[in-house]
Amino acid sequence: MTAWFDIRRIRPAAGFVLFLLTLFAYSDAGAAEPKRVMLLHSFGRDFKPWSEYAKSIRAELDRQSPWRLDITDHSLMSARSSDEDPEAPFVEYLRALFAKQPLDLIVSIGAPAAAFVQRHRQRLFANTPMVFTAVEQRRVQYSMLTANDAVVAVWINYFAALENILRVLPGTKNVTVVVGTSPIEKFWKEAIAKEAEPLSNRISFSWTDHLSFDELLKRAATLPPQSAIFWELMIVDAAGVVHEGGTPLTRLHAVAKAPIFSYDESFFGREIVGGPLLLVGDTSRQTAAVAVRILGGEKPSDIETPPVQFARPMFDWREMQRWGISESRLPPGSEIFFREPTVWEQYRKEILAICAVLLAQIALITWLIYEHRRRSRAEVLARNSISELTHLNRVATAGELSASIAHEVNQPLTGIVARVGAARRWLAAERPDLDKVRAALDQIEAAGHRASDIITNVKSMFKRDTQDRSKIDIDKLVWAVLDLVYIDLRKHHIELKTELSDQLPPIFGNRVQLQQVILNLVMNAIDAMRPVQERVLSVSTTFNGDGVHVWIADTGVGIAPSDVDKIFEPLFTTKEHGMGMGLSICRSIIESHNGRIWVSAGQERGSIFQLVLPTNVRGT
Repeated sequence: MTAWFDIRRIRPAAGFVLFLLTLFAYSDAGAAEPKRVMLLHSFGRDFKPWSEYAKSIRAELDRQSPWRLDITDHSLMSARSSDEDPEAPFVEYLRALFAKQPLDLIVSIGAPAAAFVQRHRQRLFANTPMVFTAVEQRRVQYSMLTANDAVVAVWINYFAALENILRVLPGTKNVTVVVGTSPIEKFWKEAIAKEAEPLSNRISFSWTDHLSFDELLKRAATLPPQSAIFWELMIVDAAGVVHEGGTPLTRLHAVAKAPIFSYDESFFGREIVGGPLLLVGDTSRQTAAVAVRILGGEKPSDIETPPVQFARPMFDWREMQRWGISESRLPPGSEIFFREPTVWEQYRKEILAICAVLLAQIALITWLIYEHRRRSRAEVLARNSISELTHLNRVATAGELSASIAHEVNQPLTGIVARVGAARRWLAAERPDLDKVRAALDQIEAAGHRASDIITNVKSMFKRDTQDRSKIDIDKLVWAVLDLVYIDLRKHHIELKTELSDQLPPIFGNRVQLQQVILNLVMNAIDAMRPVQERVLSVSTTFNGDGVHVWIADTGVGIAPSDVDKIFEPLFTTKEHGMGMGLSICRSIIESHNGRIWVSAGQERGSIFQLVLPTNVRGT
């Protein structure tokens, strides 16, 4: 038990000691002198693509290094020409600059810087570790490397880069290779021509090393269809002008009549279409990793890294749209950048919400329309059923009434016939019985009076003045009729215009009979407007001093002038299936109310029915 407790006490103590040692180690590292690193540029700090590599390598060194770093930048100006005379003074300048504070590491960026270092390795810090980076493996003289040299090379597959053009633009016939006149550009012109030789039967190549940059821009602006531009470098043009940064490519892109391709990511993002590219980040991470290993004490010659090759193809969506490059033509595994999001991608939630609201509204409107039509059909069926029942009731009533009239009138008529026969027999006797003949005639006369009384009683049943009468608001009566015919007006697309007076005095009459008159006139107007296109029904009321005046006008076919005087006569009709009783009954009802009714032609077409009903007559 004692030993076990001792172990538990020792373990925390050992952990605490280890923590202190680590803390002291970091404190010593922080207090130590910074590692001195020089970045040697091939042409200058602002020449692409090496400027992009330099920025990325500096960022990776700061990220990966456990030590503080003192990084300085120097540029090899002599690489712009083939004259090597200025190199010696530059070597002496660097030796003098770092004589008292030697460098811990030199990183040469680009092929010209690598060549410069290898030419002057013995004079230029022979024992200082060196990393050659951002240099194509064909530009490194491996036989001249020393034990203090490490290489992070790249491999440019020009054949794959040029074949990419033919893949995405199969109709390409001409490729203009942009290259200048500096030594490195001359080297790559020969290398590209050699690698592109298998494609010479499919495309023709032209070069720009004999052109000034202004002449290059003019040629790019007049390129024929089925052309493409391959951007290699433009450091020094044929006129001896030096071009820094990304300005030359930007100016070329602004005027070019053909798509631009290249092989380095540093040119990607604005001007080139894309394809298989060397990624700056791949080289930078590998360079920083090698540099940290060397600064940590590893021998440079023992560090071997494979050349950085093309990553999977990258394409700029904006350039694809500009030159009509279909996504289906891209190599498998390609990545597309700068794609503009569609409206669906930007506002998916909003669109879904709007669609949901619209669908809900459509469903609600559809349901309302269905219910409205269902109710309208129900109303029409109800009205038809009521009309049919009313008609059958009237037919039945007329039948019963006819049978009753026939029964009542038949008895006196039968007596009359019988007594006429008896009278004839008495008159035909040898001695006519005149007294019996007189009695028979008296009986015949009495039977005739009886038949007359029966007819009079039947007629009195239909006299309008014997019906119940009361005060009537004619405007309310008109609105009640218009409510009844609302469905018919809508069914026949008839526009309704009303001009009803608000202060009409009441009239005294039978509400049902007057309602039937107005309904009959309105239905006649609807029938008259069926054959015409413009259908307007106008109803108005006024008070003219001695009675209420009602107008019912339509825009229908109208009434012939020769028929105006006969229109209210019984059995006269202008309808194909009319009975000729409607207007006759209307006139009888109006006249029974001591009013009058007449018809006239409309101003342009149609008819105007007018009626006047007195306001101070109660009837007898």
